[in-house]
Amino acid sequence: MGRVVAWIEKQPAAAFALFCAIHIVIWTLLPSVLYPNLPLDLNEALNYGPEWQLGYDKLPPLPWWLVETMHQLIGTDWSYYLLAQIVIIATFAIIWVTALPLVGTSGALVSVLIADGLHYYNFTAPKFNHDVIQLPFWALATFALYRALRTGRLWFWVLTGFALGVAFWAKYFVPLLAIPMALFVLAEPTARRVLATPGPYVAIAVGLLVASPHLVWLITHDFLPLKYVDDRFSEARSAWDHLKWPGIFLAGQLFWLIPSFLIALPLVQPRATSHSKPADRFDWWYFTTIVFLPAILLLVSSLISGRRLITMWGYPFWLFLGLWMVMTARVLIDRARLERVVVIWGIVTICYALAFMVDYLVMPFIGTHYRTSLFPGDRLAQEITQRYQAVTGRPLAYVIGDMWLAGNIHNYGATHPRAIIDGKLERVPWVDPSDLRARGAVVVWTADDRENLPPPYRTALEQGAQIQPPFDLPMRWGHGTVKVGWAIVPAK
Repeated sequence: MGRVVAWIEKQPAAAFALFCAIHIVIWTLLPSVLYPNLPLDLNEALNYGPEWQLGYDKLPPLPWWLVETMHQLIGTDWSYYLLAQIVIIATFAIIWVTALPLVGTSGALVSVLIADGLHYYNFTAPKFNHDVIQLPFWALATFALYRALRTGRLWFWVLTGFALGVAFWAKYFVPLLAIPMALFVLAEPTARRVLATPGPYVAIAVGLLVASPHLVWLITHDFLPLKYVDDRFSEARSAWDHLKWPGIFLAGQLFWLIPSFLIALPLVQPRATSHSKPADRFDWWYFTTIVFLPAILLLVSSLISGRRLITMWGYPFWLFLGLWMVMTARVLIDRARLERVVVIWGIVTICYALAFMVDYLVMPFIGTHYRTSLFPGDRLAQEITQRYQAVTGRPLAYVIGDMWLAGNIHNYGATHPRAIIDGKLERVPWVDPSDLRARGAVVVWTADDRENLPPPYRTALEQGAQIQPPFDLPMRWGHGTVKVGWAIVPAK
């Protein structure tokens, strides 16, 4: 290990590149081997992406466009996991570039390794979604604003606006970054001086320009995706919710940060006999604001509203936590400390990889926890397609069901039928109702009652639906059976 650390010290850029290669290989290979079925978020992306809409009923379109692009270029499941890791590595590269002038090469590498200790960026990142795609733009905006404030160059203000604008296409979380940025500029005396320059206003203009096509779509569609959020996360049911939800979120963040804390442990143990130069006050407060204030704002919003928070919403908050720790510790990262950090990071990475393998190779045969990645999507698509054609003599063009079932039939079916999500045409405005009626469809559901249409599908759309004999499918491996009910909506 001593030779490895010596090489890292001599060739820090090469060491960072090696880290990136290791990360990509591990976290592309494992899901490619152990995910026989696409997980929920990628299944959803392959249903929404081909429509190339400026907006959808649920979330912004950027990740779905990227998945569809990868589908057109390569079209295999492993390419989507590779896409996720390319995004993660791009994020780490921005952290690296940001940290270099602040904490040096060893400190920059340690900053990235600490970040990689968080499972958001490895274990769960293959399920490429809106949480993942926002990361590089969150990091880029942080880097660009810092450089804009430090150098005054207009280019960095343009880059700040661009990053925030694209982040809006990724996830509607960008205000949680933009507000702390604005507060820092207003509160910090040195930063406040930029308000007398064109820079901040150029950044605002660029951000609005980049976000404007989707923003206009939101306005003209009555902010439709926000209704989805409102329906999913209802108002508080009791006073206890105002404490419960932020408490659970905070506890979840601290728990999942434990591996990162372990990787950072050599920064404080053993105690340093000498310290590096203290971090510049401006720099330290800037990254303190970026790291902690977004999470505080989210917690306060839940404390006030009592609305539920999802642990995974913490994805972007801790990108620069490693850098903040290095700046705060003020320890000289000598060869011994760097070696400990690298060893602990290696152990953490191995543990994550082993946990991933156990979760998909062992636990399906022990527990009853449902794993979407082991769903028999290909068998379901094959059975529905063949049975529909055997009865009607027609190729399957439309499938009515929830996103998961209909999406799997779309993705794995030979004819790639369009999904009518939840049987609601308003969720799929790109579908021509007259074509749907002319070509017919199938309705698919999973429930104990497979002899009657579930209530969500008992609408005018399904009038005349003919219930078909149900069938069962085993999960790809492990315990579990999928009980499938289906019906044919005849062509008219």
